[in-house]
Amino acid sequence: MDRKIIDRIEELAHTNKTKTSIAKMISKEFDIPYTDNIRKKVSYHLNKNVDPGIAEVVKEVNVDAASVPHLWIKTPNASIFVKNAAYNNSGIDFDEIISKLVSKKPEKEKISIPNVSFIDRLIWTDVHVGMDTSRNKLALYDVQYDRDVLMSRIKEMADFVINNKQSDRLIIDDLGDYMDGWNGETVRGGHKLAQNMTNEEAFDAGLNAKILLTDILSQHYKYITCNNIYEDNHSGSFGYVVNSAFKYIVDHKYKNVEVINHEKFINHYIIGQHGFIITHGKDSRYLRFGFKPQLDPRGIDKITQYIRHNKDLSNCKYIEFSKGDSHQCLFDMCSSDEFDYFNYPSFAPSSEYIQVNFKKGRSGFVLQNIDLNSDRKNIRTYFF
Repeated sequence: MDRKIIDRIEELAHTNKTKTSIAKMISKEFDIPYTDNIRKKVSYHLNKNVDPGIAEVVKEVNVDAASVPHLWIKTPNASIFVKNAAYNNSGIDFDEIISKLVSKKPEKEKISIPNVSFIDRLIWTDVHVGMDTSRNKLALYDVQYDRDVLMSRIKEMADFVINNKQSDRLIIDDLGDYMDGWNGETVRGGHKLAQNMTNEEAFDAGLNAKILLTDILSQHYKYITCNNIYEDNHSGSFGYVVNSAFKYIVDHKYKNVEVINHEKFINHYIIGQHGFIITHGKDSRYLRFGFKPQLDPRGIDKITQYIRHNKDLSNCKYIEFSKGDSHQCLFDMCSSDEFDYFNYPSFAPSSEYIQVNFKKGRSGFVLQNIDLNSDRKNIRTYFF
């Protein structure tokens, strides 16, 4: 955000107005469209401001306010428990990391989307940045998966896309669980995870991986659209932070790349005569078991209801339901007459839990070359 906007947010922080009211005021004063993303950015900067009363108390005991999650202030006349909105439990300096990747320049004005009859579509999911699959070579299968391996796989994937390019337009769908978890747990909490990166290291690796992929592919395509799912069971808010930073950098760095971050559990987009329903397959709150690898009557009913509710999808001749989560590569074109049901493989190798309880498994991604005016869809599956 511009320094003038941040200064104005800090001025309004000491009023009695709600965060939403302040966000709307900022949008109006600076002629910025009011969106949920603007509200979250304003909320972030408001949370960085320390309440004067809290600042005074912690100053007396020589403690950094950002390290205090809550206070219990006791005086002769009162006993008050206070939550500190300025508490920073991440330890991550997001601004410093982002500033290394993009210069402080205005947003790039996007070029017009080219008219094409074919598109290339890259689908990757379950990248699980930060997951430890080796346990110091003590896992059942010693499969290394760290920052270096991640970057190597990104380059390998980019090369495959370039070598099989059939269009000037590329759509990249990230179907969720991009980050493995926060503080060694999934977003739902209570599920411990084996990880080989700190939160900061994972943020840095995950963000740089997406920028690397974009740097390479943006030189070969006239226009790229990146769809990111982060309403999932591993990444959640961490996925939102990484993808928000990614969008910010892309908007300031590329004219021919757009980023769409999807907040809902199930989303869709339409291009040509094709409709694509994209989801991780499991959310951060309620759907404990998620959509199954094999389509069942319950899944058919849910997806059919979604299509009927969204009239624009109902008009599509060809509909694909795309999901991750299952870490399997299964393409079902027969169980439903209304849509195809595609499970996409995990980009990351199997965790030690999967190795022990199931099998070593395979990891990879999928590239599609799609005729926008027919059902012709060339599916290229790549395994590392």
